[in-house]
Amino acid sequence: MQDDFFQDSLRIAAERARRGELDRRDLLRGLALLGLAPATLHATDAAAQAREVVVVNWGGDAAKHFTTAWLDPFTRDTGIRTVMDGSGPSEGKMKAMVDSRRVTWDVVDTGSGTVLQIGSRYFEPIDYSIVDRTKVPQGFAWEFGIANYLFSYVLAYDRSKFRDKVPTSWADFFNFRDFPGKRTIRKDIQGTLEVALMGDGVPKEQLYPIDVRRALNKLRQHKNDIIFWPSGADSQTLLREGEVSMGSLWNTRVNALVRDTNERITWTWNQGILCPGVWSIMKGSPAGRELSSRFIASTQIPERQVELFKLFGNGPANAAAAPLVPSDLVRFSPGAPVNAAQQVQIQAEWYGENQTRVNDMFLDMLA
Repeated sequence: MQDDFFQDSLRIAAERARRGELDRRDLLRGLALLGLAPATLHATDAAAQAREVVVVNWGGDAAKHFTTAWLDPFTRDTGIRTVMDGSGPSEGKMKAMVDSRRVTWDVVDTGSGTVLQIGSRYFEPIDYSIVDRTKVPQGFAWEFGIANYLFSYVLAYDRSKFRDKVPTSWADFFNFRDFPGKRTIRKDIQGTLEVALMGDGVPKEQLYPIDVRRALNKLRQHKNDIIFWPSGADSQTLLREGEVSMGSLWNTRVNALVRDTNERITWTWNQGILCPGVWSIMKGSPAGRELSSRFIASTQIPERQVELFKLFGNGPANAAAAPLVPSDLVRFSPGAPVNAAQQVQIQAEWYGENQTRVNDMFLDMLA
């Protein structure tokens, strides 16, 4: 599910570019990777021979920004070559590599659900003698993955649709009498179930384990007044074009709307749902667990996390980065203390245990 968020972040970067140019960087990187990746080495031999770390994300401008903020500094620190692969660490690709014993990737940018569902079979344990688990929010470090950035689901709304009173909670979101207009929520259970329960009066401290039937009943009651967005771009368009008066959106989409509409669209962090992107190490990584963990540790440096935030909009995971965020950007950072304190931290373990079963129930409800 975090994979969807990251792919959406790429689309945001592309929209901001809007110069009509075809970006060929990923193709060139891919061609270079084909010639350089030690695909035929067995993991034990490759670990000794590796002189590079291959990092995989979802491409686009993210490849450039990850390189600027994280890969290039690691190479300057260590002299070890880094390669950026933007082809996307889909679950299918990762499984195929490990199952065939032809692993060419080292560190992948994935999601907490993926880590909890397939980590023991397809990822190496993070070496926590090298990586500092205290440099991420408590609960965002697992045996096979650790947070690398933060994002949130937040309540965004159109000021022009309301007069003296504006929505400040998910209870307001479901209050169609005082706050008229259609709503939009993601067409997925992550974030959506939490919104439904808080809208039904459940305190954020009591969300987990999720009362699935109660959440689905709340959504069922109002589904004719809700447009379920399939992509971040759709959520942004629905609000910008006035088709809905408010919605549950990724904070990065809200950031873009604030700029594009001269703050006609705005948001509240109250009752937001704070989520992590996640670093994992491929099982059989050619660079090996130790070197890959050293790369991950280098991305925890506060200045480097702030650099990525300024370039790409994803919030720093290391609390030590908070004082380094420029004052005019603090309001956009999901992990800033003043913002994080208003939110609920997603419980990834619940999704790891229930995702498939509950998502089927959710889709049945929509149908």
